Amino acid sequence: MVGKKSIGDHIIDVIIIIIMLIVIVAVMYPFLNALAISLNHADDTARGGITIIPRRFAWESYRSILTNPLIWNAYFITISRTALGIITGLFCTGILAYGLAHSNLVGRKAYAIICLIPMYFGGGLIPVFLMIRGMGLFNNFLVYIIPALIGLFNLILMRTFFQSLPESLEESAMLDGANYLTIFFRIIVPISTPMIATIALFIGVFHWNDWFFGNVYITNANLRPMQNVLLGIINEAAFAEQMAAIRAQAGGAGPAIVARGRTVNVRSITMATMIVTMAPVIAVYPFLQRFFIKGIMVGSIKG
Repeated sequence: MVGKKSIGDHIIDVIIIIIMLIVIVAVMYPFLNALAISLNHADDTARGGITIIPRRFAWESYRSILTNPLIWNAYFITISRTALGIITGLFCTGILAYGLAHSNLVGRKAYAIICLIPMYFGGGLIPVFLMIRGMGLFNNFLVYIIPALIGLFNLILMRTFFQSLPESLEESAMLDGANYLTIFFRIIVPISTPMIATIALFIGVFHWNDWFFGNVYITNANLRPMQNVLLGIINEAAFAEQMAAIRAQAGGAGPAIVARGRTVNVRSITMATMIVTMAPVIAVYPFLQRFFIKGIMVGSIKG
């Protein structure tokens, strides 16, 4: 029978609740503040003082983003890149990690060292750029996929997880005539769902948020992902606001430019851009959360 809580236990419970409320407020406030600013009228946003509720509700910031002719094509590029990147990344990383997890692999230590070297040393931006261009990947959609096929951190997690699996699984399957590929796809993959979901989340977030490849290796506007297009929208809004301020100071501001500068307020556009970028990831994460912690734990402990 559980005894009644003492006064000290109640005090500790209250302290824990207060601490958790502070943590929740600290975590949620930046997102709620960004959402409020993005939904507030741009003219009113310039006054400042917005917390978690917009003072003058308006859709101008989102309309400026979603009516851009390149935004939907950028969404298609980003979604295609993320989906293809997850599939190919999981396949290549998983196959390599499964091979490295076997102690009887010839040259296993050499392969492991080769995989670890890029974690500490990089070739540099210019050599990598020349290599990408030499491979014909410059202004090519595959530049988003091929260089990211193997994630070294993900490789280490998957290899450690595969090493923790009982060897009897493979031995019994081999007695039934299964080869390594059959064992991997029909036995290892089904029991590795938490790890696969965790790595898929890592790969997906990387591809969704990455702007570097699109900024350096892509000059074709039709191949730019969402991050680069949204960054361009923010820069256009900032330029429009600066021009409006310059014209106003010079006393010759045209009404069209001033109106555009006020409607496309840089702060509102920036916050709306952040919300548009985060929303898909936030929507998907709850479905993978139950796999996330379990996948990290089982991949970090060798049984």
